[in-house]
Amino acid sequence: MSLARRCSRTACARPAIATLTYVYADKTAVLGPLATYAEPHAYDLCETHSERLSAPRGWEVLRLAIDSGEPEPSEDDLLALANAVREAARPIQEPPPPPVRETGREVARKGHLRVLTSD
Repeated sequence: MSLARRCSRTACARPAIATLTYVYADKTAVLGPLATYAEPHAYDLCETHSERLSAPRGWEVLRLAIDSGEPEPSEDDLLALANAVREAARPIQEPPPPPVRETGREVARKGHLRVLTSD
């Protein structure tokens, strides 16, 4: 089973590179980079279908820049990752819980429950 998202067009098995969404109020179709997760009202398109996209008459197609390359981790990403690992490795020192003080005397027991008298 492949984790890569596929084109939403029927019978197309190519990998998706762009996401298409509609802004009905503005009569605009927006084609941009592949969204981070699949949404029910968005369509993932392959390179071929994203290039051949057309909109209904009276609608505008807004094409955002699509970066086809894999993003490289930046120095900030690596520092954030290193800081997260250091934080997770730090031992947790919690104060010991205070001792439980009982003020009554046990007069009966049923399972894990106890009946205490108040003196």
